[in-house]
Amino acid sequence: MSASHFRSQAAFPRTRLRRNRVDGWTRRLVAEHTLTVDDLIWPVFVIEGQNRREPVASMPGVERLTIDLLIEAVGEAGNLGIPCVALFPVVGSEGKSEDAAEAYRPDNLMNRAIRALKTAVPDVGILGDVALDPYTTHGHDGILRDGYIQNDETVEVLARQALSQAEAGVDIVAPSDMMDGRIGMIRDRLDAGGHERVRICSYAAKYASAFYGPFRDAVNSGSFLKGDKKTYQMNPANTDEALHEVALDLQEGADMVMVKPGLPYLDVIRRVKDAFAVPTFAYHVSGEYAMLRAAAQNGWLDYDKALMETLTGFKRAGTDAILTYGAVDAARLLKRG
Repeated sequence: MSASHFRSQAAFPRTRLRRNRVDGWTRRLVAEHTLTVDDLIWPVFVIEGQNRREPVASMPGVERLTIDLLIEAVGEAGNLGIPCVALFPVVGSEGKSEDAAEAYRPDNLMNRAIRALKTAVPDVGILGDVALDPYTTHGHDGILRDGYIQNDETVEVLARQALSQAEAGVDIVAPSDMMDGRIGMIRDRLDAGGHERVRICSYAAKYASAFYGPFRDAVNSGSFLKGDKKTYQMNPANTDEALHEVALDLQEGADMVMVKPGLPYLDVIRRVKDAFAVPTFAYHVSGEYAMLRAAAQNGWLDYDKALMETLTGFKRAGTDAILTYGAVDAARLLKRG
C-alpha cells in the first residue's frame, strides 16, 4: 500500500485498530496470512539396517531412521496431512569416494528408501536431495580437483543421480549443489528417460551459511569436509545475485525454487516471489531449528509458539511451502487448533 493510502484513514478515536484484535474469531477473520499443514515439507534422514533409530544430538527431536521405521514415521506424517517429505541419506565411509559413484548406483540407500516409501505410503510426495556431499570423501557437493570443484564434471554426475532417483520413483528431484547449468542437464536427462512428470525443485538461492552445521552432523558429512563451500554457494551479502540464479534455473526448466537458509534471508524470499511469481520454497534449516530447541530446553522460550511464529513469518515473506524439521510438531499443533 502507498503512504497516501495510510494518510487517508480516519484518525484516533474514530479509528481504533485494536477493535479487530478483541476476539480470537475476529483475529482469525482478518488474518492476512495463514499457515496450514499443506505448507509443510518434512526433512527426514534414512540409515542402513533394520529397526534402528539414532538421535541427532545437535538437533533435539530429530532421528535417523532405518527404512522400516521411516515408513512408519512418514505414514504418521501423512495421516497428519503433511503432503511431502524431503529425503536425505546417511552414507557410511564405505559409500564415499572421490567420484561419488555411490550417488547414482540404482540400489543405493536413497533409491531403496524411495522405492519402499512409494510402495508403502504412495500418497505422500518424496522430494529427493540431489547432491554429492554425502557421497564424497572430502564432503563437498562436487568433484574436487586441484582444490577446486569442477562444475561441468559435477553436473554430469548430478544428472546421473537425478535420473537414478527418478527411476526409483521419486516425485521431485531437488538439486542442492549450486553448480551452474545443472537444472538444464537434469531436465534433459529426465525427459529423455521418460520422466517428464518428475518435477525439479531447485535450491536456486543457497547461501554459504553458518547455519548448516547440525545437518552435516546428521548426514555424516561435516567431519569429512575439507575447506568451505564459498566458491559455489552464494555470498550472504548478495540479493541481486539470487534473482539471477533463480531466473537462470527457471529458464532451464525448474518447476519450483528454494531459498536456503530461511530466517536470515526473508528479504530474498520476498524479492524472489515478487519478481517471478512461481512456487517459492524456503528451508528452515538445521541451525535455525536447533536454536529454537536449545532455547526451549533452557526455558528461554516456548518452542511451540516460537515454531508457529517462525513458520508464519515464512508465509508472510511469500513462501508457498516450508521445509522444516518441526513439520510434524506444527502439523499436530494445527490439528489441535
